[in-house]
Amino acid sequence: MQYQPPPPEELARLKDELGLSSAQMAKLFGLSGGRHWRKYTGGEEPQGISPQVLFFAMAQLELDAATVERVLDRIRKLGAVIDLSADGGEQQP
Repeated sequence: MQYQPPPPEELARLKDELGLSSAQMAKLFGLSGGRHWRKYTGGEEPQGISPQVLFFAMAQLELDAATVERVLDRIRKLGAVIDLSADGGEQQP
């Protein structure tokens, strides 16, 4: 797979377009909090966002709720626990 992350300016533009706070963007992207989100959009050397994290967020924006839930159900069948409505970002077993 070839992947080049979007530039920080585009991630910041998406945040503005959606009208979300950094904390809300973190939740959309499955991150631990607003500070984690800002690592991708600010500072002298912003981090590149991983394709998995980007895909997760874009899937939630583009897919209907039933499709997202069907994917989450497939994840749960593997034994994972996932609840997009819960706070706290990524959880470790």
